[in-house]
Amino acid sequence: MNFKINSKIATAETIHTDFYMSAEIFEKSKESIFAKSWLYAADASVIKDNGLIHPTTLLKHVLDEPIVLTRDKSGDAHCLSNVCTHRGNLVAQESGSKQMLSCGYHGRCFHLDGKYKSMPGFEGVENFPRPEDNLHQIALEEALGLLFVNLDPSISFAEIIKPITKRLSWLPFDTMQYVEEKSTDYVVNGHWALYCDNYLEGFHVPFVHAGLNEALAFDEYDYEIYPHCNLQLGVAKEGEPCFDIPNSHSDYGKNIYAYYYWVWPNMMFNIYPWGLSLNLIEPLGLDLTLVRFRTYQFEGTEFDWTANQIDITELEDEAVVESVQEGIKSRFYTKGRYSASMEKCVHHFHQLLAKAIT
Repeated sequence: MNFKINSKIATAETIHTDFYMSAEIFEKSKESIFAKSWLYAADASVIKDNGLIHPTTLLKHVLDEPIVLTRDKSGDAHCLSNVCTHRGNLVAQESGSKQMLSCGYHGRCFHLDGKYKSMPGFEGVENFPRPEDNLHQIALEEALGLLFVNLDPSISFAEIIKPITKRLSWLPFDTMQYVEEKSTDYVVNGHWALYCDNYLEGFHVPFVHAGLNEALAFDEYDYEIYPHCNLQLGVAKEGEPCFDIPNSHSDYGKNIYAYYYWVWPNMMFNIYPWGLSLNLIEPLGLDLTLVRFRTYQFEGTEFDWTANQIDITELEDEAVVESVQEGIKSRFYTKGRYSASMEKCVHHFHQLLAKAIT
């Protein structure tokens, strides 16, 4: 099916419901969307010191790619395939400090940069070692104290999030600390892209989020589109928490409640005066999604979870996404139209989906 979306929002129709309902399209999206995109891997702190390693699985249930993050003795960070080049065993089994990576199956060893080091019993093997006997190197970049990887990059992550880092360079991201007790996971009975659709517009706020609507000046809500990300700018009503913006900044004079950045394909950077709420949207199946809320606090700020009503808002979003998941099963609905003023970011997302999947 051709999922092409008209670039003119005033005449465009939303993406066909086959995108959300087709198991074939879901399987195709694993490679055409997620295997070619930058994805969150871990916090940079897991390899903050030389000699540290951290094995993990990249986007379990979708890519299921075993990787290991390392920092070698020179201080360089790496993302490597965690699969031994001898017989395919997982090399690193647990995080910690290591001199090298050693496979527990037959003893093949690798340096922390992934290069082959040694292996017993391979004396006399011709044309060995070859470049393919090293662990495969995977693209890795650090931003905002977080690590991101891409199995098949066509653009740097720094370029993708430049709209964030440039606009918010005055914020102390280097002081952020992970707040475990305010980080949690939610399972939503809906397609991962439906969850993104819902996030990408403030149109529903007055109808779904009564508490949030009390804090936001809805008539000043704004949207900005960039090639691989977009921004929803939430402006606070008088007396509500907002940023103390430097007078030299382009946003000076605005009572900004939050910068809501979405980054292709499944990351949401919700930036508040106290820090960052990072939302990672991970498919568990065609109509089942894991939403991971990770909370980071700026040093010297007071955390106000209640004021931002993050947990309440999430449950309200879950309910409406699950309702839409039921609704799109109808034989009488296949696509709709966009609000030209309020659904610019949804339109942008659908264009990127259509380009990736077609």
